[in-house]
Amino acid sequence: METLMIEATKSSPKIEFNPIQHVLAIKGQSYPENAFKFYEPIFYWVDDYLQAVEDEVTIEVDFVLPYINTSSSKCIMMLLDKFEDAFQNGKKIKLNWYYDKENESELECAEEFQEDFSFPFHIVPRKGD
Repeated sequence: METLMIEATKSSPKIEFNPIQHVLAIKGQSYPENAFKFYEPIFYWVDDYLQAVEDEVTIEVDFVLPYINTSSSKCIMMLLDKFEDAFQNGKKIKLNWYYDKENESELECAEEFQEDFSFPFHIVPRKGD
């Protein structure tokens, strides 16, 4: 399976999903003009990856999302639902959501997402950018 790499733009995050190291990272602002169109190939890749990956492997998901608009938030929720389903079906998922400790709204956003999932979801402070 190929690594999924999408470079960041002003309005979309960098996507770096490495199926060899089992690290899936999304980093940057997320307010693309059409969020579903941006995230759609990511959904397909994750579906394929989750079907192929062995249950013993721990999948690490890293998010650094300083700003997410409403439509991106819905897409992130859809993505997290895929991880929740995989977790419920025996996959090992560990999510790290990094936030700027100077930005209270970033922390609140992470906490809101965290409430909806049962897989290990760590909210981790990072130093300001």
